[in-house]
Amino acid sequence: MTVSLEQLRRCHVAVDLGAARTRVYVKGPGLVVDEPSVAAVNTRTGSLIAVGALAEQMTGRTPDYIRVARPVSGGTVVDIEMAQRMLRHLLGEKLRRQLRRKPWLRAAACTPHDSDPLARRATVETLVGLGARRVELVDTLVAAAVGSGLPVEQPTATMIMVCGAATTQIAVLSLGSIVTAVRLPVGGDAIDHAVIQHLRQHHELMLPSQSVRPLQLALSGTGLTARGPSVTEIHGRDVATGLARSVEVDTAAIRQAIHRPLTAVLDGVGKVLRDCPPDLVADLADCGIMMVGGSALLPGLDQMLRDATGVPVHIAEQPDTCAILGLGAMLEGEISPMVLDPLAS
Repeated sequence: MTVSLEQLRRCHVAVDLGAARTRVYVKGPGLVVDEPSVAAVNTRTGSLIAVGALAEQMTGRTPDYIRVARPVSGGTVVDIEMAQRMLRHLLGEKLRRQLRRKPWLRAAACTPHDSDPLARRATVETLVGLGARRVELVDTLVAAAVGSGLPVEQPTATMIMVCGAATTQIAVLSLGSIVTAVRLPVGGDAIDHAVIQHLRQHHELMLPSQSVRPLQLALSGTGLTARGPSVTEIHGRDVATGLARSVEVDTAAIRQAIHRPLTAVLDGVGKVLRDCPPDLVADLADCGIMMVGGSALLPGLDQMLRDATGVPVHIAEQPDTCAILGLGAMLEGEISPMVLDPLAS
């Protein structure tokens, strides 16, 4: 790990600023915040109207003077001031008062793999603006592997795939460090966009962004497989007339539209396996790939990976919160590094 476990045990709070959701873990109480990374602002007065789930419901439904902002994009803070204001309201006055009592407040945060120095600095400045005196940065892949229960500190290979909203991160870990990894600009948003574009081009139907969840398009229970109903009825707005309209869509065509962005994910898995040492690849034949993140719940994605790689694929028990729970386990001291005794001379 880039940060020692001893330094993380001194931290009081852990933050996971994701493109879709923001999660905060406080040492002792546990997970205290799990809300969408959205804030609604009054552009006339500059005041914050809503944050979290309420602000997400306002997306596409607000008058001109209300702007719905997303201060985090692809796991990187793009608006530091807005991210600080959002975190303050999500934490609440009572919890902020408790954290201010700490004489030397330390915070830990998840950062995407191979993030540039500017992205890391933005994360640090966001938490420093909330009162943190020191910020420790932990790779999201390591935190997610710990949260999913993988033996990260052991000298065996563990493969983790973090399926986020904006990016997909894949890595092989051993002895608490990343052996080889790749980050792809493909996530749940890209899958939703593929479905939107298919319906617009082939059926001249426009859907609101919030209703384009692949799990809601009658793919639940069938996923990316060929089982289930062959036709699905979808409601939306006609592109030409602007009136409400319902169309019957071939589910096979929807599955094909979803497959296109997922080919990049399969290529990323193949690249990581090719760059991995042969001894570690042999370990992966037994333990397989662990999938975490909200997009890991896309039905049929695990089977698609099994068919492409030939190794077992598992989905974590709590895929959405693995990263923040893993970071919290490091804060609580539940992870012990493997101790290597020096050879006697």
